[in-house]
Amino acid sequence: MHRSSLPQQLLIGLFSVAFLTTNLGFCQESQSSNASQWIPLFNGKDLEGWTPKIRYHEAGENFGNTFRVESGLLKVRYDEASYPEFNETFGHLFYKDRFSHYRLKADVRFVGEQCKGGPGWATRNSGLMLHGESPETMSLDQDFPASIEFQLLGGNGKDKRTTANLCTPGTNVVMDGELIERHCTSSTSKTFHGDQWVTVEVEVHGSGTVKHIVDGTVVLEYSKSQLDPRDPHSKMLAEKQGGLMLEQGTISLQSESHPCDFRNIELLVLEE
Repeated sequence: MHRSSLPQQLLIGLFSVAFLTTNLGFCQESQSSNASQWIPLFNGKDLEGWTPKIRYHEAGENFGNTFRVESGLLKVRYDEASYPEFNETFGHLFYKDRFSHYRLKADVRFVGEQCKGGPGWATRNSGLMLHGESPETMSLDQDFPASIEFQLLGGNGKDKRTTANLCTPGTNVVMDGELIERHCTSSTSKTFHGDQWVTVEVEVHGSGTVKHIVDGTVVLEYSKSQLDPRDPHSKMLAEKQGGLMLEQGTISLQSESHPCDFRNIELLVLEE
């Protein structure tokens, strides 16, 4: 009886091990997927969840259909009927939610020719605006929201033009222990000429560390994002929120006079 029951006990044991192994793998896979929930901010169909704020126009008015969705891409365009001259009509497209600790990634490319009258520095230039104010707090003729700008630059075919740079409209940051008050700081990225797609990513830890990433490589890093008290509008925002430090804020895409496309705009919320 002992010999005849051994195979049965062995089979039961093997079945139990297999069951536990399978479920352990399932749990690990579930935990892994739960820890990596990238949220698509752009649905590829329309501008649901996004609010435009274009200079000289009220928040919510998509003047000239500047921001549009075609062929699954979020496009920035300047039709001549609406933009015979750019006239510094800078625009921003705001996502509906505010974020603090997160990773944001997107694919971007520059196409075509710059809008007539666009400033020279804005050629193949756009940006991801982080820790920004709400579109409703911007004045009618305000050009940029107070924010931290992840500057996107495309190559002009000849010069070195890094992307994922830092610009600070109405803000300051700290780098290597020093308060940086200059407007723009270049990254260490390579130059991307032509109309090629470039994948960019930014990792934000509230008012702590911020990392600019291109093709998986960190090309710029800083911390302590804060409003600039020298700027009257930013000073007002600081008084309203009770301090200079930027712990969280809006995310917006920029229109700076050169046509560009965005796709695969996704965000991963990080634990604080």
